Amino acid sequence: MSRINLQFHPRILDELANYSASRFTRDLISGLTVGIVALPLAMAFGIASGVAPEAGIFTAIIAGFLISALGGSRVQIGGPAGAFIIVVYGIIEQYGIENLFIATIVSGFMMMAMGLFKLGSLIRFIPVSIVIGFTNGIAVLIALSQMKDFFGLQIAKMPGDFFSQIIVIAAHADTVNWIALSLALLSLIFIFAWSHFLNRLEHHFHAQRRLIAPLKSIPSTVIVLVLGTSAVYLFGLHVETIGSRFGGIPQALPGFNLPKFSWVLVKQLFAPSVTIALLGSIESLLCARVADNLMADDIHHKKHDPNQELMALGVANVVTPFFGGIPSTGTIARTVTNIRTGATSPLSGIVHALTLLVIVLVAAPLASNIPLATLAAILLFVAFNMGEWREFRKLRHFTMNYRIILLGTFLLTVIIDLSVAVEVGLMLACMFFIYRVSSITTIQSLKSADLPQPLPDNVVAYSIFGSLFFGAVDKLETILEPQPKIPKIIIIELHQLINMDTTGLDGLKSLWNTLTKHQSRLLLCGVNSQPLDLMKRAGFIDEIGHDNCLTDLSHAIQRAHTLCHSTPQIPASTAVE
Repeated sequence: MSRINLQFHPRILDELANYSASRFTRDLISGLTVGIVALPLAMAFGIASGVAPEAGIFTAIIAGFLISALGGSRVQIGGPAGAFIIVVYGIIEQYGIENLFIATIVSGFMMMAMGLFKLGSLIRFIPVSIVIGFTNGIAVLIALSQMKDFFGLQIAKMPGDFFSQIIVIAAHADTVNWIALSLALLSLIFIFAWSHFLNRLEHHFHAQRRLIAPLKSIPSTVIVLVLGTSAVYLFGLHVETIGSRFGGIPQALPGFNLPKFSWVLVKQLFAPSVTIALLGSIESLLCARVADNLMADDIHHKKHDPNQELMALGVANVVTPFFGGIPSTGTIARTVTNIRTGATSPLSGIVHALTLLVIVLVAAPLASNIPLATLAAILLFVAFNMGEWREFRKLRHFTMNYRIILLGTFLLTVIIDLSVAVEVGLMLACMFFIYRVSSITTIQSLKSADLPQPLPDNVVAYSIFGSLFFGAVDKLETILEPQPKIPKIIIIELHQLINMDTTGLDGLKSLWNTLTKHQSRLLLCGVNSQPLDLMKRAGFIDEIGHDNCLTDLSHAIQRAHTLCHSTPQIPASTAVE
């Protein structure tokens, strides 16, 4: 029972214990800012995932509220994320949107189970090469999926896989909407150039820094969304908008919808559910770690509780689909914005969710004129920032194993599927790890110079270094293979053996059985706590005798001398069969 996390303790309970009016003001300002920042991203993520824009907004509202209210992080913001776009789009294309809801709910229960059984820290064991590989792969797929709206191509529906998308885009290249392309290019240039423009203004007009400072607090994505929408409304630009494709955004709260559950569906959706659960958990806990690093200078900041965060994330993913929402996780861009605008507690995340709710209830009709070309430009910006492109340039500095895992995960994510990429990446990482650990495991014959005292005749001593496990157990065979005559006593010194698994123990048992058949003995010495505990629990120490398991090499050699003098020599004809 000690391995189960029975305490559900949201971080907000600790933060509100010593809350103040000044902290509330900071949380209110940061929550309002993040809510405005989240609006274009939530709509863009929803559209790119193959659902209506309001699905992204409702996910940001409901999941954002629950993750902040129930989570284990002080400042993390939850909601729809770019990492889910390709996964959600693929699930909808293959299984349909109703089954996406079921897969999301099942993944939510998986996340809660991971938090309940304290598996939050295990997510950190996923190699960074796999994380970089699938993150960069997702970024490429997001960028490719936006080519339709960026160029204004007349494509009824984009396919889900990489090569089909390229073929369809190439086949419809003659349908470019030059107005949409111009608007998208201008939007993208503005997003990238906005901060540089403000920095140059600040440099040249140093005296007016106070006037420029408020502009720096407004994200470029929000400004370009307002400018793009205004351009469509004022100039009547002939481009596709949220209104023309989706009929606008409803000015109301989402309705409750109960998906049709069946055990057959759950079994069919197990693989997509695992993908959502793993991806959401990885993204959320990575985001929480980034937040902890950014808040390291705050003496009052406590690091996040990964298990509580997973349980809150699970609750959010169970609840959100009943209101038409898509998978959610911790979001790095919005969390960083939250920190930089002065957030002090999870209350800022709750304010962010309520801000989005007010916008939907009050200003939803204005969203009809939002151009999809501008949203495509925003997503291209997100994809660019999402990818860790410099890691490709650094590959030459790393081992071949690292390169194979990173590039393999990247290519499989782009060409085949994210779940396959992660599975193959983990399999390769495990194989390379097994090979590396087995390669450093060595068994050496101890010479007279290495011994504290001489060995009796017909006695040999060996030392094992490393880990005796299923990948290295075959090295025990080298103890007997090179010798034409099996020694009377074999001493194995184990103080450099870090750990041993049951396969390694079975190898030791086989060696002992072989020696017993030839009326020889096995002495062990210097056994560390983990291998010794395993030997005791398996009864191996009782089998070989407690007198034959010594504390160090000196005692083992003394024991060998005693055995050699008290036991008559075994004839060669009897010793070797």
